Amino acid sequence: MAFHTSNPSCSDSSSVSCKSNIHHYGPEDHPNLSPNGHLLVAVFLGVIGSLGFFNNLLVLVLFCKYKVLRSPINMLLMNISLSDLMVCILGTPFSFAASTQGRWLLGEAGCIWYGFANTLFGTVSLVSLAVLSYERYCTMLRSTEADMTNYRKAWIGILVSWVYSLFWTLPPLFGWSKYGPEGPGTTCSVNWHSRDLNNTSYIVCLFVFCLALPFAVIVYCYGRLLFAIKQVSAVSKGAGRAREQRVLIMIIVMVVCFLLCWLPYGVMALVATFGKPGLIPPSASIIPSVLAKSSTVYNPIIYIFMNKQFNRCFTALIQCNDTPQVSSKKSSSKTTKICLNARRLPDNFTPNVTSNRPPSSEAEKEDETSNSHTKNFNNQPAKMLIAHYTA
Repeated sequence: MAFHTSNPSCSDSSSVSCKSNIHHYGPEDHPNLSPNGHLLVAVFLGVIGSLGFFNNLLVLVLFCKYKVLRSPINMLLMNISLSDLMVCILGTPFSFAASTQGRWLLGEAGCIWYGFANTLFGTVSLVSLAVLSYERYCTMLRSTEADMTNYRKAWIGILVSWVYSLFWTLPPLFGWSKYGPEGPGTTCSVNWHSRDLNNTSYIVCLFVFCLALPFAVIVYCYGRLLFAIKQVSAVSKGAGRAREQRVLIMIIVMVVCFLLCWLPYGVMALVATFGKPGLIPPSASIIPSVLAKSSTVYNPIIYIFMNKQFNRCFTALIQCNDTPQVSSKKSSSKTTKICLNARRLPDNFTPNVTSNRPPSSEAEKEDETSNSHTKNFNNQPAKMLIAHYTA
């Protein structure tokens, strides 16, 4: 965003280097945001930082205390909580303090560090959400049981999220774009304002590979999962339909929250880079930044506390129990398998819907016996195995 300086030789007024002769970013440099505006931003950042810190710290405490939560897919959830917690520790408190004073307080070096750290942890969170959706997609559609003791893929996913994020957030430290003040001067990020090729090329790459690509992976993976669950509901009108509705709501909430928090920030970056100068005033540009930071609050709520396993462990923690209560519904912790044709299904085909629990009645035994004859069809050995964990 544009910043006015006293140095007329600086063609890029938002650059940190143009402000190297200024000891702080005072409110006189940002007249578009009033003291009350700064105070309002500080209140929002204080609430977001406090809730985000508490929620993500609680998630990590539960994960460390209860061994039942230490599954490979939960490792990815811990990675998201860790990156969000780092934002709440290394990012939000400094922007909160700056908003209370109406100016950036840590100087040029602090601004660069803040911009790098927040961009890194935010990108790790975004990429981890995409890796999580892909892992869920593979778990539900692969042809074998989920191995709950194989942590290799989870560690690879975590490593990929950090290496990939570092690959795209380190360049501004070495000359490809730069980190500097944004909005009303109380936060720092990538230099969105500069119009030179060096900066615009980085902004485009950052938008494509760190926002658009993770979002595309999330939409594709969860869309395929929803389609698979629709096949279940076509067979089981009761439980299958209810499961479809629950998963549909969960997916809609995840996608909407993702877009609500990150799309405004991405659009603001593109408009500031390619749009008419001054189109987005500093007073309005702070809103996308606050929305992006709010992801630290909703991520643990949507992805973790809506999970029944974490709910039971949280209840046990409140009650000072070392062992969480086991669900009374035996089927809730089991795996549902549905074998579907990898290409197409005949009109009279009925998918095999079984559970890894023993049949509870003679009727169920008869159903399983009759359905077992439909595993192979059309001489096509390829299958898809859908595993839905409700625990």
